[in-house]
Amino acid sequence: MKTINLIGGGRVGQTLGRMLARDDQYQVQDVLTRSAASARDAVTFIGTGRAVVHMSDLRPADLWLLAVPDSQIAPVALALAQCDVLPPALAFHASGALAANELKPLQAKGWSVASAHCLLSFASPQLALQQFAGTPCALEGDAQALAELRPLLTRLGAQCFDVRSEDKLLYHAGAVFATNFLPVLQDLAEQLWQRSGMPPQLGLHLRATLLQNAVNNIVKLGPQGALTGPASRGDTALLTTQGQAVQDWNASAGQAYQVLSALAGQLAQRNEPIA
Repeated sequence: MKTINLIGGGRVGQTLGRMLARDDQYQVQDVLTRSAASARDAVTFIGTGRAVVHMSDLRPADLWLLAVPDSQIAPVALALAQCDVLPPALAFHASGALAANELKPLQAKGWSVASAHCLLSFASPQLALQQFAGTPCALEGDAQALAELRPLLTRLGAQCFDVRSEDKLLYHAGAVFATNFLPVLQDLAEQLWQRSGMPPQLGLHLRATLLQNAVNNIVKLGPQGALTGPASRGDTALLTTQGQAVQDWNASAGQAYQVLSALAGQLAQRNEPIA
């Protein structure tokens, strides 16, 4: 059985750690976080492993997952590379935007490196566990690392595919548009409804119905087929007056309305939907 160490015990680290702990070919060994309390919490959720707070206490392992914020991947990789007592192994990070070359200090020491980004909104580890099956996972890195990670992540339930390192920023931007901006747009909609006097309970009802119906339509009809509203009809007069009203209410929201309306118009006029 191979061993794996986790650096970072947040939502992604806890989720992947719990699933790795269930895999009969790997053993979660050490879990390093910024504090003893968070390390213990992560180990409790994962169900196995040893809580660690100092890098010098980490034991050698076959695999290393760096589930840390993007800005910390390179510094952590450098610190890990400076631990001369650790033999070369396989290290991978979970960033969607950054490539495996963030781990180049380790690669220079003979480590095999990769990035593996699971395209899932890790709102909470418990929810992520329930939603993970079938999740697309973008893999990028050296051949040796990918040969190890692909079957591992597939067993966990991911659908793996390759992405080029130079395309990671655009790939991740797609995830941002699909998931991160949706709560922002919903919040703006609810602010506008409240501003216009809609009872709060009706706003909550629309959050559960209108949004879900829109998602269902996109899934069934595709983005172009599900598009409705003034941009889809080419109603430029309404777009202008409505856009100005939103601009008067909130300048940033008004700019977003104009840009999104222009993109909606382009989508409506597209000859063929993107497959």
